[in-house]
Amino acid sequence: MLENAAVINKKYHQFFDFAHDNVICVFSSRYFENMSLFYGNTKDSLNNRRNFLQELGIDYQDLVCAKQVHGNRIKYVKEIDKGRGALVYDDSFPDTDAFITDRRRLPLAIFTADCLSIFLYDPKTPAIGLIHAGWRSSKGEIAAKTIQSMKEIFGTSMQDLHVGFGPAIRKCCYEVRDEFIGLFPYGLIQREGLYYLDLLGINKRQILNSGVKEKNIFDFGFCNFCRNEDFFSFRKERESCGRIISVAMLA
Repeated sequence: MLENAAVINKKYHQFFDFAHDNVICVFSSRYFENMSLFYGNTKDSLNNRRNFLQELGIDYQDLVCAKQVHGNRIKYVKEIDKGRGALVYDDSFPDTDAFITDRRRLPLAIFTADCLSIFLYDPKTPAIGLIHAGWRSSKGEIAAKTIQSMKEIFGTSMQDLHVGFGPAIRKCCYEVRDEFIGLFPYGLIQREGLYYLDLLGINKRQILNSGVKEKNIFDFGFCNFCRNEDFFSFRKERESCGRIISVAMLA
């Protein structure tokens, strides 16, 4: 875990460099149980969201959510979108895997259980982004495209942009088939005759290639598979698997 990342009372995970008065970038753990309205046991998911967010001063009914499809579609969220998908899954933005906004008090949310959550924060505009990056979205360069959207829409400077990586399955555990050979120009590791995908490394390279400074990229280093007691892992739990929530909001 890097010094720029912090575990707040073992329940809340925040980034030091993101912890300004005007922004919240945080993700949950299994402590708050399942956050998804679609995957796993959803009976208490709304209560779980409320319990997690109330201490942060966020109304769970204001969440902006997506039907994540492992694509690279990006949605610019505005005031009219507040609460979209917060209470009913079918009301979520369809076919969307990344959000950006420069509007305040609009909490963006994504849900993961092995895929990588990526937080983007431009303190100058200010503006934020939140990305759901599995291998398919990473193949579609969703991180680079989201950053480019922030540059085009908000005038975000790559010199100012901060990036945070949430928990995900890491190269230590992300075993893939040999069909992945040649799928990415980098990030495939061969070890003892098996292949492992470096999902974080792939996204980090795309982000660096976009012009973001390495000193502005922060990572908790959590592997969902290794730390299944703390985070959901679809690889270990399969269809019964719940999801953690990642939330970004300009206060």
